[in-house]
Amino acid sequence: MQIDFNTPTPIEYLCFNGVEFTLKRDDLINSELSGNKARKIDYYLYNLPKNITTVVSYGSIQSNAMFSISYFAKVNNLKFIYYANHIPSLLKENPRGNLELALKNGMILKEGYSRIEEPSNSIFIKEGIAEKSAYIGIEKLAKELIEQLNDKESYQIFLPSGTGTTSLFLSKAIKKLNVDNLEVYTTPCVGERGYLIEQFASLERNSIYYPTIIDSKKRYHFGKLYREFYQIWLELQKNTSVEFDLLYDPKGWITLFDNLDIFTNLVYIHQGGRIGNISMLERYRRKYGELNEDS
Repeated sequence: MQIDFNTPTPIEYLCFNGVEFTLKRDDLINSELSGNKARKIDYYLYNLPKNITTVVSYGSIQSNAMFSISYFAKVNNLKFIYYANHIPSLLKENPRGNLELALKNGMILKEGYSRIEEPSNSIFIKEGIAEKSAYIGIEKLAKELIEQLNDKESYQIFLPSGTGTTSLFLSKAIKKLNVDNLEVYTTPCVGERGYLIEQFASLERNSIYYPTIIDSKKRYHFGKLYREFYQIWLELQKNTSVEFDLLYDPKGWITLFDNLDIFTNLVYIHQGGRIGNISMLERYRRKYGELNEDS
């Protein structure tokens, strides 16, 4: 079964809290493989060995990549085995969000990284689809941006990073295509700056291709609930009519406002991840209730 991508994904011109920006709607590329996960898995759509019967991966229990791979496996009639280091008892009894949908796609869930097994005729995909093969799809994103943006102006492209695969390969593709008016910026969401550089180095030795890393003024811990994250997410939705990801994008936007002097012509990449909002929003509402823009 063919997975269709709605490419090139559109761009929109918006304003938020006085900042005018261009939004690349990569979240609209495919309803099941939204945003950067679709770009990362693009290689496997055309290069899947014929004898493969199983896909194996690992990561967090509510990973966007987990759900995306489960869909990819389903449409290709492949078994999908996913390892999570820890499965909370509440989710075991009542799966929600990405986990619930991935299980409906037939995913086999196993607990513990120490016993990951790769059966014969299987492919192993790293956490977050942080694979060198992801460059193929992300290069297509770079070419779309080059085509859609005015080449007589300079743009600062920004996207928050988990493994950093998308920001790294987007920066690499733009530089390899010898485009001088586009510069890629990112901020680490999973770890600190050092962690992100390590992730870059595992995929690309030449640091000339790395995007520029910027930091928020306040230090945040990945996955922890912050009132300001919830607040800015609500404000973004009200002011732009766009639903952003609730895990990465709040840190991204807070970092942008902490570094506004850098961004004279901002392009923000919407990398999808809205399915993960189902479980995240439940957590925020339990902790903070129903906020509004004046809270």
